[in-house]
Amino acid sequence: MAAYTASRELLTEGSPAVLNTWPVYQIAVDNGFGGVYGQQKADWMVYVVQQYFHDNADLQQFEVEDFIAQLMDQEFDTVVDDGSLPQVSVSLLQVFSQWQQGALQQLKLTISSLTQKAGQRAKVTAPPTAADDDSDDETQVMESESSSPSVSRMDADPCPRSQDEKDGWTVVRKKK
Repeated sequence: MAAYTASRELLTEGSPAVLNTWPVYQIAVDNGFGGVYGQQKADWMVYVVQQYFHDNADLQQFEVEDFIAQLMDQEFDTVVDDGSLPQVSVSLLQVFSQWQQGALQQLKLTISSLTQKAGQRAKVTAPPTAADDDSDDETQVMESESSSPSVSRMDADPCPRSQDEKDGWTVVRKKK
């Protein structure tokens, strides 16, 4: 019984080790995609993934991918389309398979290699905006805008009324 408990604890280290090395998961958690309770959702997701493996025998990779994609979408409003879902699914399947087969030494090695990678967090940087530019440029723009004559939006129509767009759509505008 003690051996089972020890192996079960080892498995509970495996799922978070895999998820915490996944950049999409890291970014979603670190940047609050889950809202106020994002960290609780992250902890809950680890538990739910473990439970999913326990409740379902002989899971296929596509089933794990679909399950994780659904969790990320529902809990973190994140659609994973960077190609990383198959890798994460394979890693989770590998961890669970090692546990099922009793390959605990191999599982320990897998977990330790994953936890070493977990120290490397993914970072998101926002693209530069106009507010990041030099403040002198902003004042020049403001001065040039204030010195130009004002034009009413009703006077100029930027595009003809029934012009077909490049993608085949016709723009319909309200008559004046």
